[in-house]
Amino acid sequence: MSEFKNDAKEMLELIGGKENIVSFTHCATRMRFVLADQSKADVKKIEALPCVKGSFTQGGQFQIIIGNKVSIFYDDFCQAAGMEGASKEETKSEAKTNMNLLQRLLANLSEVFAPIIPAIIVGGLILGFRNVIGDMALLNGGTQKITEVYPFWNGVYNFLWLIGEAIFTFLPVTITWSVCKKMNADQTLGIVLGLTLVSPQLMSASDFVSAMATGGEIKVWDFGAFQINMVGYQSQVIPAILVGIVFSLIYKFLKKRVPEMISMIIVPFFSLVPSVLLAHTVIGPFGRMIGDGLANVIQVGFNSSFSWIVSGIYGLVYPLMVITGLHHSMLPIDLQSVEVLGGIYTFPVVALNNVAQASAVAAFVVLNHKSAKAKEVGVPAFISGYLGVTEPAMFGVNLKYLYPFIAAMLASGVSSMISRLIGIIANSVGVGGLPAFLSMRGEYMLPFIGVMALDIVLTFLFTFVLSKTKLNSRKVD
Repeated sequence: MSEFKNDAKEMLELIGGKENIVSFTHCATRMRFVLADQSKADVKKIEALPCVKGSFTQGGQFQIIIGNKVSIFYDDFCQAAGMEGASKEETKSEAKTNMNLLQRLLANLSEVFAPIIPAIIVGGLILGFRNVIGDMALLNGGTQKITEVYPFWNGVYNFLWLIGEAIFTFLPVTITWSVCKKMNADQTLGIVLGLTLVSPQLMSASDFVSAMATGGEIKVWDFGAFQINMVGYQSQVIPAILVGIVFSLIYKFLKKRVPEMISMIIVPFFSLVPSVLLAHTVIGPFGRMIGDGLANVIQVGFNSSFSWIVSGIYGLVYPLMVITGLHHSMLPIDLQSVEVLGGIYTFPVVALNNVAQASAVAAFVVLNHKSAKAKEVGVPAFISGYLGVTEPAMFGVNLKYLYPFIAAMLASGVSSMISRLIGIIANSVGVGGLPAFLSMRGEYMLPFIGVMALDIVLTFLFTFVLSKTKLNSRKVD
C-alpha cells in the first residue's frame, strides 16, 4: 500500500472532490491547489489529517503543508483523484483568476524576480565575505586588513568581485531576460536588450553626474540634429523592468501580425531597435527617476530622527506584508537602494522577522514538548525558518495558533528598532535567517549577531507570556 493512499483519498473528499479542483501541483513542501470554490474545503478536517502540518491560502492557491515527502503524497493524490497535476506555471496562471488586480500585479512581479533571487543571495554573501577580508582591520591590533597581510586573500578579494560584478553591475541583463521569459517574448533578445543597458562603452550614472558637476566630457551619440547621452543603467532595476515590458509588448504585437515567411527578420529588428532607442531616451531616464525616488523615500524614513520608529513599525508589520504578498514589491526597491544608497536598510529588518518567526515556533515546541504533533510540525519548521525559509513556521504553526505569530511580530518590531539605533545596514539581500549576518556591512556583522540573539530571547519571552493569555485558545493535538 502506498504511504499516503488513505490520507490522499480523505483529502480529495475534504477539499470538495475532484469536481472542485481546477488544477494542482506541488513545491518543496506543499501541495498547491486552485479550487473552483475555496469555501468547500474543510480546513479544520484537512489540518487534522496525520500527514498535514498546516494550510493557508496565498496567491489564489490553497496550499497544504505536507513536508519533505510531498512528492510521494502528490503521486498518491494523483492516483486517488484520477487526475494529472499541472505544471507550476499552469497552476499559477489558473490561480490568478482568483486574484484582484493588485494581487495579480504582485504575483507577476514576484515571478519576474524568483529566478534571479539565488544569484542575488550569492552576491550578497560574496560582498559580505569581501567585507570581512578586505574592509575590516582585524589583524595586528586592529590596524591592518587580512588582504594587506596575506597576498592569497588579496587575490581572493579581487577574484570574487568578478562574480559580484556579474550579479549586481549586470543585473539589468537578468531582469530583462526574466521579464521576456514571463511575457513569452524572445529570451535571447531579452538578454541582448539587457546588455545594451550595461555596455562597457556607456558611462556609469556616477561618472555622468560627476561630469555634469565638474564640466567634464559627456559621451554622446551624435545624430547631427540631436544627441543622446551615452549613459548606462548598471545595477538599475526599475529601468530594466520597464524596458523589458515595452520590448515584450512590441515583440508580441509584431509576432501576431507579421507574416510567418518574414517574421524571423522583421520581428526581432523592429522590436529590438526601437526598444533600445526608447531605453536611452525616454524609458531609462524615467525608470531611473522612479527607482531613485523610491530608494530616497526609504532613505528619508530610515535616516530621519525617527528612523528607529520607522524601522520598528516596518519590523512589526512585515509579517502582515508576507501574508498578503506585498513583501514581493519591496525586492525591486531594495535592489535599487544598493545602487542609489550603497546598501539596504530594510533587509536587516526582514532577517530579524524571519529569525523571530522561527524562534516563535521553537518556543511553541518547548511549551508543548509533550505533544508529538507539536514536535513533528514544529521542529522542521523552526529549523528551516532559521535557514531563511519561514513559510512552514509562519503558516504551519504561528498563524494557526496565533499567539506565537503575535509574539514574533512584537519581537521583530523591538529588535528592528534596536538594529536601526545601532545603524545596521546590509550590503545586499541575502539569506533571511541566521546566516543573514554575512550580508551586513563588515562593521555591523558582530552587532547584528547580538541583535539576532536579543530577537530570539525576546521572541521566547513574548511567546511564553502570550501563551498564558486568552490568545492561547486552540488545542494542540
